[in-house]
Amino acid sequence: MNSPTSPTTRRCMHSHSDVCIVGNGAIAKTTALAFAQAGQSVTLLSPVSPSAPTAAVKPVEASWDVRVYALNHTAHQLLSSLKVWGALEADRVAPVDAMLVNGDGAQAGGLGFDAYGAHVGSLAWIVEDRNLGQALDAALKFAPNVSVLQGRASRLEWTNDSAIVHLDGGDTITCALVVGADGAQSWVRGQCDIGLDYRSYGQRGVVSNFACEKPHHGAAHQWFTGSEGIVALLPLQGERVSLVWSAPDALADTLMSESADALAERLAAYSHDKLGKLTPLQPELVRAFPLTLMRPHAMVAPRVALVGDAAHVVHPMAGHGMNLGFADVAQLVKTIAEREAHRGIGDERVLARYARARKEDVLLMQLATDGLARLFGADLEPLRVVRNLGLNLLDKLPALKRKMISHALGHH
Repeated sequence: MNSPTSPTTRRCMHSHSDVCIVGNGAIAKTTALAFAQAGQSVTLLSPVSPSAPTAAVKPVEASWDVRVYALNHTAHQLLSSLKVWGALEADRVAPVDAMLVNGDGAQAGGLGFDAYGAHVGSLAWIVEDRNLGQALDAALKFAPNVSVLQGRASRLEWTNDSAIVHLDGGDTITCALVVGADGAQSWVRGQCDIGLDYRSYGQRGVVSNFACEKPHHGAAHQWFTGSEGIVALLPLQGERVSLVWSAPDALADTLMSESADALAERLAAYSHDKLGKLTPLQPELVRAFPLTLMRPHAMVAPRVALVGDAAHVVHPMAGHGMNLGFADVAQLVKTIAEREAHRGIGDERVLARYARARKEDVLLMQLATDGLARLFGADLEPLRVVRNLGLNLLDKLPALKRKMISHALGHH
């Protein structure tokens, strides 16, 4: 018998919902909102505690997040339908009106895309991770049928008609469908014994933000440099740009050991003619992350669907990793909504349809980004000539350019 001062035994909680989503990033939160809007009850299992709310600051005074996304029309449409796009800080969202791709060497080729030629208002929108996260969190607070739990999943179990997520401490979540939205090192994927093809690019993405001397006019610039990797400068609101430098590991080590001012000087070799002098917005904020290609052997398992980086990781050169994830979410919710009345949301055939619907889009993006990374990463003169000729030729083929733009926008 317990004495009055002994600790009380915590009772385990056993919750039930239609869908359990594992993850705490933008894709996981969007999935929760999309299923809730479709009328499903949702448990969002966040493996870490929510970040503390930031103090209210005026947008012009706030720092600029070094992690940004180039969101395409598929992402825009999905987030708009979930009332998230309208909740973004609009004066921190920068439309991309043109994309200028530059080859390398003395005979550098070039390729240009613009919104006017694509018959759209904007090619994409640059959105900070923090801005997107805050809008999603605000939407989740008002979402019906969404329960947000904090905890660490320890085991995934299947019965005839459900999946059970076991948590450390004994709590369980019973559901008809588990969605793995838990990133490249997905716990859900591991529980399903889904095989994985993995390759490191031997590169890291070095990111930081700069003020630019000349107006960027909403243009995103990308330089394929050969030996120094791929340099991209994306437009932010005002006279600011965000850097994503896919740098070989040895160069990335050097870039990270130098000051942000030294990084700006290195960038001048590429950007000076178009953007003028670059000045670090926050000299202390230079980050790097490893670049890999990951191809899981399946996007689904019994009562399990993978979305986002849990389902595929691609080279960030085109900025489409997040867009692939949003397209996964839209397709998964659509496929389940269109199922026959006698099939449940975790039905094997329904999930197989989702996997088939996403296969081509994901494969095309993997092949395109991987092929370009290999082609432009080789520092051989014959290849340099061929790829520059290819860029120039593609720039003169409007039909093929339109097809490429349409795919990049998310129009299939």
